[in-house]
Amino acid sequence: MELEFLGTGSGQPSKFRNVASIALKLLDERNAVWLFDVGEATQHQILQTTIRPRKIEKIFISHLHGDHIFGLPGLLSSRSFQGADKNEPLTIYGPKGLKSFVTAALRVSETHLTYPVHFVELEAGTIFEDETFKVVAAPLKHRIEAWGFRVEEKAHPGELLIDKVRADEIPAGPVYGRLKAGETVTLDDGRVVNGQDYLGPAQPGRVVTFIYDTLPNDQTADLARYADVLVHESTYGQSREEVKLARAHGHSTSRDAAKIAAENNVQRLVLTHISARYIGPLLKRFITDVKNIFPNTYVARDFDIVDVPFKKEQHGSK
Repeated sequence: MELEFLGTGSGQPSKFRNVASIALKLLDERNAVWLFDVGEATQHQILQTTIRPRKIEKIFISHLHGDHIFGLPGLLSSRSFQGADKNEPLTIYGPKGLKSFVTAALRVSETHLTYPVHFVELEAGTIFEDETFKVVAAPLKHRIEAWGFRVEEKAHPGELLIDKVRADEIPAGPVYGRLKAGETVTLDDGRVVNGQDYLGPAQPGRVVTFIYDTLPNDQTADLARYADVLVHESTYGQSREEVKLARAHGHSTSRDAAKIAAENNVQRLVLTHISARYIGPLLKRFITDVKNIFPNTYVARDFDIVDVPFKKEQHGSK
């Protein structure tokens, strides 16, 4: 599981940061990529990566401001040109009005997709769940309807305790696979063995939370609690003037994001949606200020890749 940041800026593109989009790469877990927001020129950013648009399985849209959705019609069109077909459907989750925006853009431009697109209008609670993942949405507090997302990976079964299997003289073969699946198996010699007795402890799944444009509010804490990685907007820094700007425009400061991480047992905080004003010395101060509150903070740049390791690998991470 990896996060690849396709755009880390806010409002409009700048020389150093494109507008909002993040890829959650689940290639090992489900051979798929999920996108979180699709700002203008996201497909151009994807060209600089190894991401294949046909692998994009789901898109989650936080709100309908242009810097979060203007890249969506072009990406959908290019996915067709690149050969996506009826066996490669796409599901788009977003606020009320998103379907109208997309269908109008495709209709006016006479764009005909070669694959099915399903729209899911967001409501609070679980919006997707299968045997491997669950996604929870919660309303945020912005100038328009806005949503945050919590991606929860289901626990991985424990490893087969091969030394114990051999100690009990269970012959090698397909039976090992059945034991690893936790099944009860009757051996050729008549013994009945329970696969659960030969499995190590389950590996807890990982949690990644995405919080884009919002004022501080109670919902962010619920989304962030115990997250392995919290991706949080940080349009502004912590000075009095910056706080005023954040509140006036419905955004969070770096202090707001750090406070959420510190109070909710987050393992790592990654800041994105950074104002173009933060370059050079201002960016260095921005980073220093937030790390004074929550040390395990990273300020993302375009094309950064952030690994999301299992918890047993995270102890002592920087």
